[in-house]
Amino acid sequence: MASFVTEVLASSGKLEKEDLATKISRMSRKVEDTKEEVCDMINKKYSEFLPNLQASEDLMVQIDTVSKEMEALKNCIESEVQQNIHVAVNEYLKLKQQLEKNTMIIKMLEHLKQFHSAMEDFNKALQEKKYVDAATHLEQAGKSVDSLKDWKTSQLPLLSSLSSELTVQRENLIYHLGDEWKRLVIWRLPSTKESAGPKAFHKIELVLSDACIKDFEPKPTPLLCSVLQALAIQGDLQNKIKLFSHVLLKNMLKPLVMYASLELTLSEQQGEGTILGLECLEEGNEERSTPSQVYKKLQLVLKTLHSHLLDMSIGDKKLSAILGELIWEEVSKCIIHDCLVYSIPTNSSDLERYNSVIRETEVFEEALKNMEYLQDDSTDLLKYARDVNCHFASKKCRDVIVAARKLMTSKMHNTVKISPESKLRLPKLPPPSSEVKTKQEVVKEEVSMENSKQLSACSLCLPACRISESVQQLMELAISTLCEAVGSSTQCALQLFFTVRNIFQLFYDVVPTYHKENLLKFPHLAAVQHNNCMYLAHHLLTLGHHFRAHLPQPLSEGVATFVDMVPGFRKLGAQCFLAQLNVQRAELIERLSTAHNICNLDDEDNYIAASKAVRQVIHQLKQLGTVWQDVLPVSIYCKAMGNLLNTAITEIIAKIMMLEDISSEDGEHLHTLCQTIIEEGPLVFIPLAEENKNKKYQEEVPLYVKKWSTFKELVIVLRANLLEIVDRWADGKGPLAVEFSSSEVKSLIRALFQNTERRAAALTKIK
Repeated sequence: MASFVTEVLASSGKLEKEDLATKISRMSRKVEDTKEEVCDMINKKYSEFLPNLQASEDLMVQIDTVSKEMEALKNCIESEVQQNIHVAVNEYLKLKQQLEKNTMIIKMLEHLKQFHSAMEDFNKALQEKKYVDAATHLEQAGKSVDSLKDWKTSQLPLLSSLSSELTVQRENLIYHLGDEWKRLVIWRLPSTKESAGPKAFHKIELVLSDACIKDFEPKPTPLLCSVLQALAIQGDLQNKIKLFSHVLLKNMLKPLVMYASLELTLSEQQGEGTILGLECLEEGNEERSTPSQVYKKLQLVLKTLHSHLLDMSIGDKKLSAILGELIWEEVSKCIIHDCLVYSIPTNSSDLERYNSVIRETEVFEEALKNMEYLQDDSTDLLKYARDVNCHFASKKCRDVIVAARKLMTSKMHNTVKISPESKLRLPKLPPPSSEVKTKQEVVKEEVSMENSKQLSACSLCLPACRISESVQQLMELAISTLCEAVGSSTQCALQLFFTVRNIFQLFYDVVPTYHKENLLKFPHLAAVQHNNCMYLAHHLLTLGHHFRAHLPQPLSEGVATFVDMVPGFRKLGAQCFLAQLNVQRAELIERLSTAHNICNLDDEDNYIAASKAVRQVIHQLKQLGTVWQDVLPVSIYCKAMGNLLNTAITEIIAKIMMLEDISSEDGEHLHTLCQTIIEEGPLVFIPLAEENKNKKYQEEVPLYVKKWSTFKELVIVLRANLLEIVDRWADGKGPLAVEFSSSEVKSLIRALFQNTERRAAALTKIK
């Protein structure tokens, strides 16, 4: 090689073209020979796996020598071509192309050399457990293979073999790194798991082995650092940390938040390392951990991981920051939903004490920032803790709605007695603001100018009746919720106030639907529901007025009112009770339909059927009177019973008036049946439990039964003679004329009396 270069450079004059061509030709042959030898050696090394260490080393030296000679010859030729470019451009261009081809081949050979050297260094570093060096050499070998692939003119048959070798060695390195990771970070999970609950996580351990301590400050071992950096170079670190984060969340962080009975232990074992473990204690009275307990446990876990595993930089980023990005979102959600939610106070008086939770959250996040788990100044966790007023209102509203719905779906038949003297237990409220006081003084002055005559104390009171105990509790719940709104922030007060409105709206929608069948089936429940609605409507008139002056704006300016809901509740109660009255009315009519139209009562079967129907009607009315006794207000009771009794006697009057022929025996039977109703009808009016107080209402039956006088006149006519009937008509001015028309009286006379001159004379007097 040296003689060849000497010959080329010996001449001090111009080179002869023939000599230059000859030398380049010789050089090309040498390059081709060297290429064949290198390819043969690489093929034996990575395809046939033959040992040829000495030959490969000699070949590497030969490649270096040829490269140097080629570079010197290239420089010489380029200078010669520049001096003689105007003479032999074409010839020298061909020579240059040939030289460039040879140069490209030399570069390919250099990449092969670099690949071979990198793989040799990789194997040596892997055996010595220098994983960072091994990963670096493997990366260099990969670059050499990529450079070879970039030359499209490259026809090296060894390229696929080199790629395969590179893949095999990369997998080999990843396997070794994974094996080292498993020895350094060990999870000990119980072989048999409980189905659920804290016991499923008992005895779970995380072992961080071989932790060295210098100056009493634990930090990751050099081997661990080497493994992690090598994983980062190979691009597998993110997947490894992601898998670790999933196991950490599932088996340690989340259980510590969710279960108060799980205790965290930290110990140092000689020969093993640092051990983080979970132990399930006996479940105490506390179902949930307090935020301070949760923060303490989580901080201990993350601090231990930081000092023994994550306190190292990968590139420009700490490993703790990588783990923090993977776990923080789920950890913060878990803390919020399984811890902070349950720590929100249920009473506004406890809100001040919640400031300690906010401070603990701030300290917890600051500690995580110092360890670089967190980057942002404000997270969702801290925002949630600081928005305690909003969450308190939401939680209170949710609890109130749940409690209200439970009351609405409870049994209605448990009742309490309400009297005109009964009043809502309204709490003492703090004095209103100065602006509201001024308004109230103006109102008082206006009131003092009114007429001195005042209404009775009971004028606007609710009449005595029975309501469901659950409805009374519902009203107390609404009042206590409004008391919480007093003194609260504007947003909180608005939420609580409209929650109270939602309670009453929920009652309006839920109760008639949930109890629909029972309200139609049981008269007692229908009466109670009527009273419930009237009770709510009565108190909704003044409920808003009582609290308005003590609530923040805009509630204090007139928004705090429930008056708009009053007509709806009154209508709801009336509709419910009217539906029950229609059911009872239909039953009365059905019972009377079995009386065979009260005709031909001289037939024993017909009389028995008619008598039975009348007795059933009286019995039904007495049962209703007993059921509604002391439940409905007296006025409503009397109107309802009067309406039903009126339905029965109206039906009987209509059936009698339809008869065309009434024999004397039939008339006597009809009189007996009707007399039974006249005697026993008033006895169904028993609105009060004290019997001696009911006589007044039994005497006032004509006030509540519209057709009572008509029915009594009919009974008189059934046993009267023609003269008596004419006398009671009294030329259209008697009591009979008040209840019946002339045509109805004539029809009765024709049915009761045979066609005689006396009947004809009597008919002429009925005008």
